[in-house]
Amino acid sequence: MKKILYTIGVACMMGALTGCSKFLEAENRAALEADNYYETPATQAELRVSMYNGMKSMATVIDLQEWGTDLYATTRGGQPPVYQNFILTAEDGGVNSFYQNAYSMIKGANAVLKYASSNPQYVAEAKFVRCLGYYLLTQQFGAVPYVTEYIETANKSYPRSSLANIYESMIAELESIKDLAQLPEEDHNGNISRRAVKALLAKICLAAGWDLETTLTDAAQGTYQITGTALFGKAAQYASEAINGQSLTMSFEDKWSPFNEGNAEEIFSVQYQRAGYPGDEITGGHSLQNTYGSQYGSPMDNCLKSCSSTLVPSAKSLYLWGQGDQRYDGTFMTTIYNGMGVWGTTGYYAYYNATAAAKQTMRIMGRYFPWYTTTAETEAFIAAHQEQLKKGDSKAQVYVVIMADPATAYMFDDNGNIASTTIRNKEYYDYLRGEGMTAVTHCVKKFDDAATPQANNATGYRDIVMLHLSDLYLVAAEANLMAGNETQALKYINDVRTRAGAPTLPTFAAYAPDYAMPIGFSIRPIDLVLDERARELYAERTRWMDLRRTRQLVRYNVAFNRYVTSVADMCNNRGEVKWYRPIPAAEIETNTAISNENQNPGY
Repeated sequence: MKKILYTIGVACMMGALTGCSKFLEAENRAALEADNYYETPATQAELRVSMYNGMKSMATVIDLQEWGTDLYATTRGGQPPVYQNFILTAEDGGVNSFYQNAYSMIKGANAVLKYASSNPQYVAEAKFVRCLGYYLLTQQFGAVPYVTEYIETANKSYPRSSLANIYESMIAELESIKDLAQLPEEDHNGNISRRAVKALLAKICLAAGWDLETTLTDAAQGTYQITGTALFGKAAQYASEAINGQSLTMSFEDKWSPFNEGNAEEIFSVQYQRAGYPGDEITGGHSLQNTYGSQYGSPMDNCLKSCSSTLVPSAKSLYLWGQGDQRYDGTFMTTIYNGMGVWGTTGYYAYYNATAAAKQTMRIMGRYFPWYTTTAETEAFIAAHQEQLKKGDSKAQVYVVIMADPATAYMFDDNGNIASTTIRNKEYYDYLRGEGMTAVTHCVKKFDDAATPQANNATGYRDIVMLHLSDLYLVAAEANLMAGNETQALKYINDVRTRAGAPTLPTFAAYAPDYAMPIGFSIRPIDLVLDERARELYAERTRWMDLRRTRQLVRYNVAFNRYVTSVADMCNNRGEVKWYRPIPAAEIETNTAISNENQNPGY
C-alpha cells in the first residue's frame, strides 16, 4: 500500500468525482465519462488508492478529538480553543472541515462501490471506509444524513437518519465482510483486513450500546441506566475475535518506536512514506509530532523539535502514571538533548539517532521527572550530570523539571550550576503561564519521525495507527463491564497494566488514582476504564469520543477542565447540554432537508 500510494496517478480522474457542491453532490468535469474510464483494473486501482488517501484528513484531526476533555491545557498564557470551553458555534471552521472531510471520505468509498463493484476486495474495503467515516461522524454529531450511493445529481435534500438506523446499517455491512476470503486475515502495511473489520465492528457496537442501550439520568453526575446488553455483548465478542488470542508482549516503548512501524500490534494504520513522495517533502507529511508539547525554540537554531505550546498535559494528566508504569516514558520525551549544531544526531532527535555511547556524555537541554520524584532524587541526578547540563554552544535554556502540581523547574547557568531563576513549588497552571522560557513541559513522542528534516512542521511521515491491539483490550474491558461481566473486564484491564509494569488490581473497587479529585467526585468502575484508556491511548485522538460515549463528558469537564466551572458552561441559554458538536451552518444552508430546528441541542 505504501508503494502504490505514490506510483499510481490518482489525480488524473478525481476531477470527475470530486467537483462537488458542498459535501455529497458531484458533477463530471472531465472529458471522459467515469463509467467508461473505470472499466479497467488499473483505473479501478487508482480509485481505490484515492479512497485510501481520503482517510488522511480524518486521521490527523486534533481539535475536535482532544479539546473539551480532562487531559490537556495550554501553556505560555495561550487561550484555550473554543472546543475546550464549549463556546464553539455552527460557523466554526474546524467543525465544518471535519464534517466535510468525513463526507468526502464516504464519497470516495461510494465511488469505489459504484465503479469497482465487480471486485469483491475493493467492495469490502469501501464498506469498511464508509463505516469508519460514519462512525466518526456519529460520535461527533449524532444523527447525520446516511448516504450509501455515489451522488451524481444536483439533489440537495439529505435528511438526518436516526442513530439506530445508522448503527444497524454499519453493523450489518461490516458483518457481511468480516469473514470475506478476498480480505487478508491481518495486514500491517495499511491494507484493510478481516481483523480490522472486526476491530471496527467492536468499536461501533460499543458506541451503539452506549447510545441505544443506556439512558442518561444525570449529566452532571455522569449517571445512567443500562436498558439492554445485546450490543455490549456483540462488542465484547468482536473485540475478542479481533484480539484473536494475541498477548501484549511487546514493550510500550517498542510499540511506538519510529523504527517499528507495522509491528504485530498494529491492526490498521493510515500510511505515509517519505521515500518516493512526489512533492515537497517539507509539506507532504503531517504535524502530529509537532502538536502535543511546549515550544522549545527554533529548529533551525537549536536542532530541536518544533511544538505548538498547546495540548500540554493537564494537572490531572501528570498523575495518571504511577511509579513503575512504563507508559510514562513510552508516551513522553523525558530527556531532550541539546542541539550542538548537528541536526539529527544532536538536539531532539539524538534520542533516536545518536549512539548510546554518545548520549552518555551529550549535553542535555531538558529532563522531565514524574510527579513522584523527590527533590532529593532530582538533585542527585543534577549533581551526577553537571557536565551534561552545561549549556555549551546551544542557544536553548537548560532545565530539569519535576512534572507535578506544584511544579519545580531547576534552571542552570552556562556551567551547569543551579541558577537563581529556579522555580520551586509553583502551582502548575501558574507555571504553565510562563516566565521567560520556563513554561516547558514534556512533549508526546508517539508520533516522532527520526528522519525528520530540519524544518518547522508538517514534516512527519509516521504511519497513523487507527486500530491497535491494546485499544481492543480496553474496548473488550468496557464492553464486558457494561454487559455485566466484571471479572472478564478486569482481566483485560490487568493484562494492559501488566504489560506496562503497573500493579494488577484485585477488584474494580481497589482502584485509587493519584490525581486530585474535587469534593463529591468518587471513583466508579467506568473511571478505571477511562483512566486506563488515558494512560494507554494518550494523544491518540480518542478522548472526546470516549467521554461523550460513556456519558462522562460533563462530569469530567466540570471536575478537571480548568476552563469549565459548572454544567452551565457546557450549555446554551436554554440549559441544553452540548453533548455533540453543532451541525455546520454550511450544511444547514445548503441541505434542504435540514433546518435550524434540526440543530443539535445546545446550539
